[in-house]
Amino acid sequence: FLLCVFVSVLLFGCRPEAARKLVPRPEIPKQISRGPGKEPRIKVFIVETRTLREMPLEEYVMGTIAGEMKNWFPHEALAAQAILARTYALKFIQDKKHSALNPQAHISTSFEEAQAWNPKNINGRIRWAVRVTRGKVAVHNGRFINAWFHGHAGGITATAKEGLNFEEPEPPYTKVVRSGEGPDAPKNFTRWRAVFSNQEVINAVQKLGQTPGDFNTVTVVERGPSGRATRLRIGDAEVHAANLRTVLDSTRMRSTLLTSARVEGDTVIFEGKGFGHGVGMSQWGARELARRGKKAGEIIGYYFKNVEIVKLW
Repeated sequence: FLLCVFVSVLLFGCRPEAARKLVPRPEIPKQISRGPGKEPRIKVFIVETRTLREMPLEEYVMGTIAGEMKNWFPHEALAAQAILARTYALKFIQDKKHSALNPQAHISTSFEEAQAWNPKNINGRIRWAVRVTRGKVAVHNGRFINAWFHGHAGGITATAKEGLNFEEPEPPYTKVVRSGEGPDAPKNFTRWRAVFSNQEVINAVQKLGQTPGDFNTVTVVERGPSGRATRLRIGDAEVHAANLRTVLDSTRMRSTLLTSARVEGDTVIFEGKGFGHGVGMSQWGARELARRGKKAGEIIGYYFKNVEIVKLW
């Protein structure tokens, strides 16, 4: 091993490309592998048309970037999204084997199950991002990472446990980091206000297996390292804020980075910052970093720690 390192230094010096050759690479999931160094083909269940399509993985990645990120974002932000989208797909297939919506498919276009997918939004910028990152994935200790991303961090990212109520041990590559989303990010992402009826909240809490009873207060009883609410007390019930957001309506209760939670009459009002679970890469934050000249790998390295980018095909 030491001899290999010595020869690499002689041949390549200390360039990052040389170092990356020594990074362990994960295997492409067997059910989609066409051999080492070859792009896999995957079966995708298109939920919009209820059809099953087989396609090269990179074609799927283009559609997910177009569904998840603004196609006019800077090239390097789109390239970072491409690496994470590719990683996400491979880990999904490795872990789950097939789509829950169609067992014949490896993955679906449902954003609730996997990633949003909108091929109509593919443009030259997205094609460039996929081409220059072709085959590249993010790994930690030779394994695909949970390639989490979200719209707007509200100024600070979250741990997986607070942002997603992640039940496994906290991954070694997630971190809480300041995130500058830029002054021109959507105002309703930067600050938001959502009003729910008491009955909507009662129904959501009951879906989580609890009964709040009559209530006149909503209290944040616990926050995580980023300041996000983790436990909310609603009447007789106490629920994880991330779970409540999911069942209540994650497009209205935009995050758990709450600045206010209160009852007014027969309504519950939440106010907060950011849009999304807050774990991993902020897309608007990635845009701002790209505008400052950061490359795709640097953007990913900012939002994840001890992560390597490797090329599988």
